[in-house]
Amino acid sequence: MRVVILGSAAGGGLPQWNCRCPICSLARSEPDRVRPRTQSSIAVSADGSDWLLINASPDIRQQLFDNAQMHPREGLRHSPIKAVLLTNGDVDHVAGLLTLREGQPYTLYGTRGILESVNANRVFDVMAEGVVARQPIGMDQRFEPLPGLSVTLFPVPGKVPLWLEDETLEIGAETETTVGALIEAGGRRLAYIPGCARVTDGLRARIAGVDALLFDGTVLHDDDMIRAGVGTKTGWRMGHVPMRGENGSIDALGSVEIGRRIFVHINNTNPVLVEGSPERADVEAAGWTVAHDGLSLSL
Repeated sequence: MRVVILGSAAGGGLPQWNCRCPICSLARSEPDRVRPRTQSSIAVSADGSDWLLINASPDIRQQLFDNAQMHPREGLRHSPIKAVLLTNGDVDHVAGLLTLREGQPYTLYGTRGILESVNANRVFDVMAEGVVARQPIGMDQRFEPLPGLSVTLFPVPGKVPLWLEDETLEIGAETETTVGALIEAGGRRLAYIPGCARVTDGLRARIAGVDALLFDGTVLHDDDMIRAGVGTKTGWRMGHVPMRGENGSIDALGSVEIGRRIFVHINNTNPVLVEGSPERADVEAAGWTVAHDGLSLSL
């Protein structure tokens, strides 16, 4: 199995377009200390030729340009992306579908709830019917989006996308709106969970023994954005578990047998983004890698 992390940042990317927090400022002035990052997305392949795109970032055009594996190779129009899978309906995971509208055939997979949120917005009709097939997938239903590559979706604690929030908002529920993906090929297993509100016993059991885990690293501490002075929401309010602190993912997953542990979907206010920082050293000492765009895995 081959994996390319196309985008490793949370919504807004790094630097965020309108942000002058210390980390965004460093990303502009000292990119050797803070690597710029695009918004959350990965690509997976069983043969290195045909690829499954998981989440379509608003930055998808640049991500495909930056990674030669994703370039057209045949005729006048071609793409090695044969299928797209959504793990939630967040803007930073679905807006890139509008870029993938140039008459290129592929299949769009997601839970019924996620696809319904896409189908309800007519702007996504630019993905022409008859060109892009929309295929709902049930929980714990193993399917093959590409030959030799199987995926099983499972619920993780989360919430509905920000643009669908209303007075009935429930955070931490396990529904069809936030899912993880267990991906298998060639006897290897990858768990991809870019959004998760808390680590449960069920989640620990689900990912035990995987060869690699790509996990929600949005915030270091629950109050990262408040500490940075750029927001009032906690990680929990946004539907994301912190790396450290009470119920943090590093401690909660510490006893689980996992091959490689990698944080993805990292918010621009998270201090682990700073190379050589005490926060980065702490996370790495705990056995975790902080993802960057273009990081590749061969499992």
